Amino acid sequence: MTQFADDGYCFVCGPENPMGLKLDFAFDGKTIKTEFVPQKEHQGYMNIVHGGMVAALLDEVMVKVAIEMGKPAVTAQMDIRLKKAVSTGTKIIISAEITHETRKTLEAYAKAKVNDEIVADARGKLVKIELHHGGKGSRNRGFL
Repeated sequence: MTQFADDGYCFVCGPENPMGLKLDFAFDGKTIKTEFVPQKEHQGYMNIVHGGMVAALLDEVMVKVAIEMGKPAVTAQMDIRLKKAVSTGTKIIISAEITHETRKTLEAYAKAKVNDEIVADARGKLVKIELHHGGKGSRNRGFL
């Protein structure tokens, strides 16, 4: 069986990863939220944020909300809709909530917004796991 541990090197939220985004999250008991301003190094086409970067952000908030709810999980399936291109240098607000739960799985919905417009969203199926702490882990610092 795979052992899942947090050593603080998550690309999106890990405080120990020198190449990571080091995003902070705010959890209100139901929804988690973060913000990110992508730079030139996060682009696909010139001055347009790479769709894979947007997907990583949506994936992260879905897993992060599960963790904050005390139900650690990993993404097993994700359906993403990229609705509008996002320019680099533009603040994106990303949020997620759990929409359904069974004994072994969670379903989540995540959205990315720019100026109150949904530019991408995703639905994910997450599989619950046992999370082990492998040292300095990421922390919810609640910036919002």
